[in-house]
Amino acid sequence: MSDNQPVQTQAAPAGEEIHLPGPSAIPLFTAIAITLVVIGLGLSLVISAIGAVLLVICIVRWISDTRRDIAELPEASLPD
Repeated sequence: MSDNQPVQTQAAPAGEEIHLPGPSAIPLFTAIAITLVVIGLGLSLVISAIGAVLLVICIVRWISDTRRDIAELPEASLPD
């Protein structure tokens, strides 16, 4: 047996899991809403109004989903 062989050691277990939010269509709808607002500024205020309403709904939903995700995190992983 040679002394130049690498020594195999066990890796330490991971300290915490990486938290990733679930898949969501909210970013897509938010982008569509912003696009409607911008296009509506040149074409019709009705299109801008529809986009603005959709944008507010998306933002409220996105924030509530984020708050729920943060509330479900284990206590040790929350920032100070």
